Amino acid sequence: MLFTKVHGLGNDFILVNAGIGERFPDDYATLAKEMCDRKFGIGADGLVLLLDSGVADVRMRIINSDGTEAEMCGNAIRCVAQYLYEHNIVRKEQIKVETLAGIIVPQVILKNGMVEAIKVDMGEPRLQRAEIPMVGEAGQVVNDTLEVDGQKFYITAVSMGNPHCVIFVEDIASIPLHMIGPRIEYHPAFPKKTNVEFVQVLNPQEVRMVVWERGAGPTLACGTGACAVAVAGVLNGLTEKKVTVHLPGGPLQIEWADNGKVYMTGPAREVFHGEYTVYKS
Repeated sequence: MLFTKVHGLGNDFILVNAGIGERFPDDYATLAKEMCDRKFGIGADGLVLLLDSGVADVRMRIINSDGTEAEMCGNAIRCVAQYLYEHNIVRKEQIKVETLAGIIVPQVILKNGMVEAIKVDMGEPRLQRAEIPMVGEAGQVVNDTLEVDGQKFYITAVSMGNPHCVIFVEDIASIPLHMIGPRIEYHPAFPKKTNVEFVQVLNPQEVRMVVWERGAGPTLACGTGACAVAVAGVLNGLTEKKVTVHLPGGPLQIEWADNGKVYMTGPAREVFHGEYTVYKS
C-alpha cells in the first residue's frame, strides 16, 4: 500500500490515495491503529484516506490513531489540498473536499509558483448545545461550568463539524493535560466525546493553546481546535475576530469573518513517501 507522510504544524498523518486503486482491509479501525503506531507502524496522529466523491473533487476520511473516525480535521485538509495540487491530481487553487462535516473548500496560496500556505473556508461554527453535541438545556454553552472529578472548569463549547470544549486559563503551562484531557474527552456531558483546548490569552490578537484531541490525545496542532478557540475568544469578549493562535507546532491565522464563516490559514508539509505492507492473519 503506497502512502505519503504529511503534517500540518506537527499534527501528522498517513495519507493514502485510494483513488489510484489501492485495496484496503475491511477493518479501517484496526488498519489505522497498526499504521499509526509509533513503535510498530509508520507513526501518526491519524490515517487519511482520499476517495472518489460524487459531489466534490475528492472525499476525505480521517481515522484517528485509536481507530475512531473524525468528522473533520483542519490540519489534515490543508495537507490534502497541498498533496492534490502538487501532485497534479486536482490542479485548482480552490478545491472542494467532501467530509463528514460537509463540503470544505481549501484555497491554495501560491508564491513564485510554489505552495506557500493553505487557506480553508471552515464554514460557520455551530454553537447550540444540541449541535456540539452536548447534553443539557437548549442554548449556547459560553463560560458555563463543567465539573470533573470535583473540580470546576469554565467551558465554551463550539462545533466546527466536530466537538470542542474550550477552557481559558491564566497559564497553560500549569495544566496537567494528560490527566485532565481524557477526563473531559470522555465526560458524560459529551455523548460523542470531545476535543479539549486550554487557552491562554496573550492579547486581543494572540492566544496560546494546547490540545487534547478526541481519539488521538495530545497533538502539536489542531486546526478545527484553533478555529473553535478563535470563536470562543470572541464569544467571551477576550479576543478580536482575527487572531493568531500559537500551538506547540506553530501558529495558525484564524478569522471569524463578518459573513459568519471561519477561515484558517497555515502551512502543510510532505515528509516522505513509502509502501506499507498489510499482513493478513
